Amino acid sequence: MVNTEREKLVEAITDPDKIWDVIVVGGGATGLGTALDAASRGYKTLLLEQVDFAKGTSSRSTKLVHGGVRYLAQGNIGLVREALYERGLLLKNAAHLVKNESFIIPNYEWWSGAFYTIGLTIYDLLAGKLSFGRSKHISKKETTSRLPGILQKKLYGGVVYHDGQFDDSRLAINLAQTCLEQGATVLNYFRVTGLLKEDKKIAGVTAKDLESGLVYQLKSKAVINATGVFVDDLLQKDEPHKKPLVRSSQGIHIVVDSSFMPGDDAIMIPKTDDGRVLFVVPWHGKLLIGTTDTPLNEHRLEPIALEEEIDFVMRTVGKYLTRAPERKDILSIFAGLRPLAAPQEGSAKTKEISRSHKLIVSASGLITITGGKWTTYRRMAQDTVDKVIETAGLQPSANTTKGLSIHGNKKDVDRNDHLYVYGSDKEDLLALIKEKEEWGEKLHPRMEYILAEVIWAVRHEMARTVEDVLARRVRMLFLDAKAAIDTAPLVAKLMAKELNRDNEWEKAEIADFNNIAKGYLLIVHS
Repeated sequence: MVNTEREKLVEAITDPDKIWDVIVVGGGATGLGTALDAASRGYKTLLLEQVDFAKGTSSRSTKLVHGGVRYLAQGNIGLVREALYERGLLLKNAAHLVKNESFIIPNYEWWSGAFYTIGLTIYDLLAGKLSFGRSKHISKKETTSRLPGILQKKLYGGVVYHDGQFDDSRLAINLAQTCLEQGATVLNYFRVTGLLKEDKKIAGVTAKDLESGLVYQLKSKAVINATGVFVDDLLQKDEPHKKPLVRSSQGIHIVVDSSFMPGDDAIMIPKTDDGRVLFVVPWHGKLLIGTTDTPLNEHRLEPIALEEEIDFVMRTVGKYLTRAPERKDILSIFAGLRPLAAPQEGSAKTKEISRSHKLIVSASGLITITGGKWTTYRRMAQDTVDKVIETAGLQPSANTTKGLSIHGNKKDVDRNDHLYVYGSDKEDLLALIKEKEEWGEKLHPRMEYILAEVIWAVRHEMARTVEDVLARRVRMLFLDAKAAIDTAPLVAKLMAKELNRDNEWEKAEIADFNNIAKGYLLIVHS
């Protein structure tokens, strides 16, 4: 197994004369994908992330690997075709995390069955050989049996179509591990504080190790700005008077118990009051409901769900379920920001702003990649590295990621066992229990996660904080925020021993985690 010890990884950057081919700033889907593409082509690659991998947008998605049915409705055929192709590759290359999910559109108008069946047949055809299955119209009887809990009044039937579902931050961690296997160096908790220039051209970055406080000057032939909603912060360091490139749009999700809609199928609500689609998706034994599209004028690492967004999601889903979730039923609520290309001439409708990615090369040679979505991360990375070769004069090398297996990739995993997300690592993780029997015990009585997963996260998945573990290595914070808060002291204790930290570190970690976790709890008004 590849070495993920922080001390060893930091050693790789201590030589002041070393010149990297590529430094990637940002450890979300796009940054990790770009680092993997560059490393797999043989370039000396370094990735720096200011907090944890996938801490921002990349852990807060609707957990779908999809072509985007609504982009089809907008006539964006090219984007849909590209995303469907990438969806097919992801199912092959990360089979343990990506699965074929059936979605049902309930029909409450007599004409909608035929309308959506025709539209989704085009969607299937665009996927070609990588199709996940054919769309079809189903009767009212079949719709109600497959969606227990769906409102039956005025229901005519449903349309079934297939798309992908995955665990976003788990995929990010596996991408980081794959980067290491391909020879890249990836570091979390490393903040880029400035850009190095020679003759007004980018020559590297200055970066601070947030754990040791040490500052490094790192030379590179190319620097890639893949910081998502934060791209303008780095662009400002390059050109202080540059107009903002990105406009943030917030999407929220609420998580409730699966008893509100038991079964394996997801619901897609094609038309909501704000013109977006809304999904109700089974995920890790719970129901994930979202999302919204709220333009914001600022961005932060911990976005908070707004009251009007919560009301919108609750109100909309309440129109489709016989037992509508109430505020007291919400187990967790999370918000994420999308980096959308800023509208240049006053258009405020973020759902109409393009989701296709954009590459910008500054006069200094700084390369910025923005936009896009999880499904197309690999293609975005390929385009970015192709651009790097062109602009930084690297020795040309062909892309290899189409068939590159991602760490953990394993077909036919048992999804009834929550450890399926570890794929080919599962047996090694379970072997930890031989080291200490108690590591086989549950972290919390309401959740399936075990103590061994915390040890594994520290030893093999570069987890450095309690939040890293409870939010992104295991998904407890996203599934049941109260359970996560209850579990934090135990996780802090396990981590302190592994990382050789003292009691003060434990206390500070618990306090930090509780402060973050409050944002995932809904205040119930009496």
